[in-house]
Amino acid sequence: MSAPKKVFGIILAGGEGKRLMPLTADRAKPAVPFGGQYRLIDFAISNLINSGLRQIVVLTQYKSHSLDRHISQTWRMSSLLDSYVASVPAQQRLGKRWFSGSADAILQSLNLIVDEKPDIVVVIGADHVYRMDFQQMVDAHIASGAKATVAGIRQPLALASQFGVIDADPDGSGMIRDFLEKPANPAGLPDSPNEVLVSMGNYVFDTDALVAAVEADGEVATSGHDMGGDIIPYFVERGEAAYYDMKQNDVPGSSPRDRSYWRDVGTIDSYFDAHMDLISTLPVFNLYNTDWPIRTQSVNAPPAKFVRDAVGRIGNAIDSIVSLGSVLSGTHLERSVVGPRTLAAGGSTITDSVLLDQVHVGQGARVHRAVLDKNVVLEDGATVGVDRARDLERGFTVTESGITVVGKGIRIPR
Repeated sequence: MSAPKKVFGIILAGGEGKRLMPLTADRAKPAVPFGGQYRLIDFAISNLINSGLRQIVVLTQYKSHSLDRHISQTWRMSSLLDSYVASVPAQQRLGKRWFSGSADAILQSLNLIVDEKPDIVVVIGADHVYRMDFQQMVDAHIASGAKATVAGIRQPLALASQFGVIDADPDGSGMIRDFLEKPANPAGLPDSPNEVLVSMGNYVFDTDALVAAVEADGEVATSGHDMGGDIIPYFVERGEAAYYDMKQNDVPGSSPRDRSYWRDVGTIDSYFDAHMDLISTLPVFNLYNTDWPIRTQSVNAPPAKFVRDAVGRIGNAIDSIVSLGSVLSGTHLERSVVGPRTLAAGGSTITDSVLLDQVHVGQGARVHRAVLDKNVVLEDGATVGVDRARDLERGFTVTESGITVVGKGIRIPR
């Protein structure tokens, strides 16, 4: 019996997240709150930890303070077992420059791989919502004999231009014939013309092959130094890239409804939709799977409280998630996610909304289909009807500590 392979995890968490503005105005994209109490990075780390990986580094760069703090406070592993989750900022080891792409981030961090001497390196993104057992993907990678394996999932053909599209070899070998980065008009799958197989941004590499690939890429001046745009095509051209179909992944505790769920929350629309997936009676993505828990920092706050307001209106919530520390006084919530320390005073109506962290909703306010970030204050008489937070900054004062709406009778048109 051969010795087990040593596997090292790298999470790419340096993205700026411009399409999630203003949620990323003061933080890195992986630090954006999600689901009332989580950060996006928690899904990536939880999946790796649940898969048995014990040495994990998170490569950070853009506005990383809150992300670094969250990792240091939340993800503390036992050093007795040589286990750790470490946040590693850009170190400028190859000169006075920052990361110029995801592949360059790995190139500039090769010392981490050299120190651990793993056989296999798992490289994943930090801003997707999903569950995945990476050990199953590692096993498939080893069995395939490939040098690189890309996790793939089916998506509607109309969304192909947002992802890297995998063109699988038709012989059923599991190898990738071509890899198209955000193509305009790709062909659909043979068995499903309205779908394509797209990259999830999760990769497994033989260590030596990955090191050679990023070093070679670093010598190409015209390269974008991107994992999907440059490194995977490098392996495809050499006939060394395989794909792993997410449908094969059997996560403990998953249900037929949420099995193979994966969502890229890179835009406000997808961020909003992902929250709406959480709140139905039979959620599309189930946070209650105790066999594969999504872990996060414990919030030191009292339980959520629903009370009557001064005129006897009852605080209530329908198809909603209400986090610790929230007080709903005469407020009606419907299909909403409210983060910790939310105070919604009497007369408020909050529908199809995502409110995150230290939100105060004044008496008489009405919030509809809006995504509001931390420290939001809606004073008395305010009306917010922004559709999925498009043009969210209009009518708002954006400060370093969050977003504040000031003045009586503030109205933001839909």
